[in-house]
Amino acid sequence: MTLDRYFARRFLQSFLVIGVIFLTLMILIDLIEQVRRFNEVDLSFGQLLQLTLLNTPTAISEMLPLLMILATIALFVGLARSSELVVTRAIGRSGIRALVAPAFLAMIIGVLAVAILNPIAAATSEQYRHISDLYKNGGSSALSISRDGLWLRQGSPTGQSVIHAKGTDNGETLSLRNVSIITFSPDGLPTRQINANRAQLEGGDWVLYNAKDWPLSSGSNPETHAVTHKELRLPTTLTRERIMDTLGQQNSVSVYDLPQLIRDLREAGFSTKQYEVWLQVQLARPLFLISMVLIGAAFTMRHVRFGGTGIAILTAVLLGFSVYFVRNFAQILGENGQLPIFVAAWAPPFAAILLSLGLLLQAEDG
Repeated sequence: MTLDRYFARRFLQSFLVIGVIFLTLMILIDLIEQVRRFNEVDLSFGQLLQLTLLNTPTAISEMLPLLMILATIALFVGLARSSELVVTRAIGRSGIRALVAPAFLAMIIGVLAVAILNPIAAATSEQYRHISDLYKNGGSSALSISRDGLWLRQGSPTGQSVIHAKGTDNGETLSLRNVSIITFSPDGLPTRQINANRAQLEGGDWVLYNAKDWPLSSGSNPETHAVTHKELRLPTTLTRERIMDTLGQQNSVSVYDLPQLIRDLREAGFSTKQYEVWLQVQLARPLFLISMVLIGAAFTMRHVRFGGTGIAILTAVLLGFSVYFVRNFAQILGENGQLPIFVAAWAPPFAAILLSLGLLLQAEDG
């Protein structure tokens, strides 16, 4: 138990040191990216730094697999150079047994990443999108799905518009059914309400079919001045890609909210496969981080006198990136319906664990 605590402490130290280094680099790189992205907008350094920090939790979440494999490499290369692995084996403890503490710690970090880091990253990612949209377009746009249907908000310097639809036909052009639109002036007062049987997004306009338009100016009867249109065009800052990108931003939805969102999306007529796959990928994250630890250990739990340490480290990192790529590729196949959801999310970490265990058992046998 004492030896396990020692290995766990060394692993955690390596993980934190490497994490701080990479996080610092990521913040600097992302700060430069924010300067480039908002070069046409007059933003202060504080505003750019705020946007960068809002991206930080998502960056940490994305870096976890890389941090795991690098921390494992640093741990076992250090133990091999100090001959501590030789001493561990000399007292009758196998190399695989020495992996219990790092693997258990990786599982704990994975569970914390799902339970705590994921909701934080979702909230900051959503806030980043809201603020960046405000800076670039002069108004924020939002989308939400509920049991009442689909809600959209589009912003512009002239005011806001709230769009509600009972459902959608998600084809080549986004089409909404049973649409109600209320526009607001910059001071927040309603100015116009439009009801339509259908709304279709074409270019920079909503094309409303069988629409009735009520002016909501004060001191007048809206019904008296209401106008019926067979076809009415309403300018919009939204695009189909922008709406679908908002829907496709799984990382902006907390893992706790995903089940309800999946049900709401299904009732609103949207495909839910990408959210279902994403939910399973998040639940499989502790297992995936354990696989990164085992891959790193499979190539570095060897004595330095055998030589080839640099090649072993490079091979471990490349294999880790390969597994990461395979997992992302399987996720895409699952979202497209070409793989079952459970297989797309859970097969890559299981396969990586079995592969690394095979390499470790072969090394121990040799």
